[in-house]
Amino acid sequence: MHPYNRLPSSGHSTPSPPPSPLRSPRLRHGRSKTGRFSPNRGGGRTAAQRLSWMFLSVLLRRQGVFLFAPLIYISGMLLYMGTASFDVVPVIKHRPAPGSVYRSPQLYAKLHLEMDSDNSSVDAISTIWKTPYKGGEWKPCVDRSCEVLPESNGYIYVEANGGLNQQRTSVCNAVAVAGYLNATLVIPNFHYHSIWKDPSKFRDIYDEEFFVNILKNDVRVVDKIPEYLMERFGSNMTNVHNFRIKAWSSIQYYRDVVLPKLLEEKVIRISPFANRLSFDAPPVVQRLRCLANYEALRFSSTILSIGEALVERMRKHSAINGGKYVSVHLRFEEDMVAFSCCVFDGGKQEREDMIAARERGWKGKFTKPGRVIRPGAIRINGKCPLTPLEVGLMLRGMGFTKNTSIFLASGKIYNSEKTMAPLREMFPNLHSKETLASEEELAPFKSYSSRMAAIDYTVCLHSEVFVTTQGGNFPHFLLGHRRYLYGGHAKTIKPDKRKLALLFDNPNIGWKSLKRQLLSMRSHSDSKGVELKRPNDSIYSFPCPDCMCRANKTDDSRSSSAT
Repeated sequence: MHPYNRLPSSGHSTPSPPPSPLRSPRLRHGRSKTGRFSPNRGGGRTAAQRLSWMFLSVLLRRQGVFLFAPLIYISGMLLYMGTASFDVVPVIKHRPAPGSVYRSPQLYAKLHLEMDSDNSSVDAISTIWKTPYKGGEWKPCVDRSCEVLPESNGYIYVEANGGLNQQRTSVCNAVAVAGYLNATLVIPNFHYHSIWKDPSKFRDIYDEEFFVNILKNDVRVVDKIPEYLMERFGSNMTNVHNFRIKAWSSIQYYRDVVLPKLLEEKVIRISPFANRLSFDAPPVVQRLRCLANYEALRFSSTILSIGEALVERMRKHSAINGGKYVSVHLRFEEDMVAFSCCVFDGGKQEREDMIAARERGWKGKFTKPGRVIRPGAIRINGKCPLTPLEVGLMLRGMGFTKNTSIFLASGKIYNSEKTMAPLREMFPNLHSKETLASEEELAPFKSYSSRMAAIDYTVCLHSEVFVTTQGGNFPHFLLGHRRYLYGGHAKTIKPDKRKLALLFDNPNIGWKSLKRQLLSMRSHSDSKGVELKRPNDSIYSFPCPDCMCRANKTDDSRSSSAT
């Protein structure tokens, strides 16, 4: 009886076939009638052919040998390769990782002829800001108080550290804190820093009398603490209680912790004071910040005079474009290049210069054990400062022609004779405060970095287009100040530096493709010109809606009431 298959088929079981007879290799030697080759036939065959036949015969009879097929295949390949000639070694081309090589000079050399012959678009200076404002324009609406101030709770003395605009942050925050605590603010002391090396005081940079007068009904401001109070501390400010406040502390912290001590001592000191107040605060605090930054802080008459003179000279140089010019904040000074840890095309000399600069400015910071610096990754992440050449490529790609007047706001450019040459070639009408003003005019400011920065700030503030190439307080304050002056629109190009890094790293990109990408980037800056402040945004960059109101709000309300 045959065994039955347990797997059902068509509803019933079928008998299994009988087992196959055992196969023996000995029974296959005489099967020549089947047409298969036999080692005893074909006497004309070579020994190698007979050996091959025997090998295949064993494989066919012992199928388990196929498990070793991959090993046999590899062995055969190795035997074959052993017969090949290796006189010529194949060369494997390895392309460096994206961003690890500074390719912008090669890209410029490839594209500059096509760039100069391109007349396909209208000059961007006259067409750039065309996106309509969503919801209408904005206007400044910072109200000043008309009420008499109550008796002061005491005096607050702060030390403002950093450069020009970091100090500006400290001043505005100090006004807000003093007003909130009903305290008298002593004119902030500007702390001397080894990086900026500027001993300027408040009155050297800002109009102190104007500052006090604008704030008189909101915050009391004095230039010194009365002697009778200072006698309690031996007339020495270092004996006054100093608060070491954490960065970005809330205004509630000042009310709960600082105010009780102020009421007790009548004089307190806060040092350092940069970034010691949170961006988010109640409307009463934001109003004081707006009042201080956009209304009370005005540059001193000497700085304002030369700044406005340079603005007029730039407009004259831009007569062909109706007095409109582009200002560029170029951060390619030696200290910025060193701090970025990016690598450019200066070779050995650049490496030595950067190592020396890092040790001078940040001794040991970049040589700590375990610290790994990857210049390529830094560039791809958009953290490298744009070079003068890259700024020129970007602006030409955005549609600005060779006739565009450019004002360059910067310090001393690293290796300027070499690095500035391509930018001058792309924009011959290139100016700076050093080229617009005479040596005699700049002499009173040249030894003071903050005063020189204030001149740059003034010329950039009144340009038709402002271009930022690196982060920092200078562009952040200009963004907000320009929005405050120009109906809420920053009129600023803030490029996507990650995208720029990829574009400039592509040796195969053509001029039309590059230009298309850069025009899209320019359009994005236009669409982002008007932005409202979000949580954790700085009011010094985003004055809407805390410092500004919609210009058509009054008209809308009138029309609705009429109906």
